[in-house]
Amino acid sequence: MITGPLFHDRPDAGRRLAEHLVSYRDTNVFVLGIPRGGMPVAAEVARGLDADLDLVVARKLAAPDQPELAIGAVTADGERFLNDEVIRLLRVPDAYIRAATIGEVAEARQRERRLRGHATLPDLRGRVVILVDDGLATGATMRAAIRSVRKQHPARVVAAVPVGSEAACSALRTEADDVICLFEPTPFWGVGAFFENFEPTDDAQVQQILSQYLTARRAQRAQRKRTIQRGRGKAQE
Repeated sequence: MITGPLFHDRPDAGRRLAEHLVSYRDTNVFVLGIPRGGMPVAAEVARGLDADLDLVVARKLAAPDQPELAIGAVTADGERFLNDEVIRLLRVPDAYIRAATIGEVAEARQRERRLRGHATLPDLRGRVVILVDDGLATGATMRAAIRSVRKQHPARVVAAVPVGSEAACSALRTEADDVICLFEPTPFWGVGAFFENFEPTDDAQVQQILSQYLTARRAQRAQRKRTIQRGRGKAQE
């Protein structure tokens, strides 16, 4: 039984997660973080795999009068996952689900534009896409994100998290081509219980993480291009 934190913070979790994803390095990989908390983890995974990085916003559909309980999740493009078992158990009305879906899709679209600076995902066709979050409680947002990414016809979809409930990780294997979950503690007390530092990640931090990573990535590519050009020049001498 795990009785204490497994990770210092989200970047620590990302670096350790990257170690378990090295087989995907050099496979035309693209890492997508699920904001907010998934972005610090995803940035370290992308850095460790020398991969491209972006984000996909997935919003929880909360149960009536129980904001912490997910009955499903949606993404900015309208893709949706519903937890039918919970919906039946709570007898959630269809009208409530429709209204919640409309509201959360609109919020996801606004947040995605704000965080990314442009409205659409990059072209993922034929890419190995690794979706990263800081953990899985119900797995609803990850499952909605996977369904959204599938629309772009990637070569492979991988779900990667540092920690998750056994039930969520197991269910996720029906959606993703591969699931990497470093720890599946039982009992599962919630994602934050397994981090020493689990301070909230705000929008400004997400924007900074993505902007800094993309700037460094462009500089890295420019340097590689110059190196190749110098090599060609010397070969022609």
